[in-house]
Amino acid sequence: MSAALIAVCAWALVANVLAMVPSKDNHWSRAYMLIASGCPILVWATWQHGVWIGLLVLAAGASVLRWPVRHFWIWLRRAGRLKNE
Repeated sequence: MSAALIAVCAWALVANVLAMVPSKDNHWSRAYMLIASGCPILVWATWQHGVWIGLLVLAAGASVLRWPVRHFWIWLRRAGRLKNE
């Protein structure tokens, strides 16, 4: 197993442990940290193993960080709606 895939597995493990620990801000500060550390790991895994593995890693990260992805999607829809009016 390559170092990039080990980093992906470690990121997923840390993300799941952080999700189990209680938080006063509904885990948003941890989500920002996971996004900031996950993006370079995603690029690294995609660069080493290709687009298909990169898409799998992206899907795994999106499933862990589903609320930030949902809020980003809502923001994109609202931004697109404002441009059309």
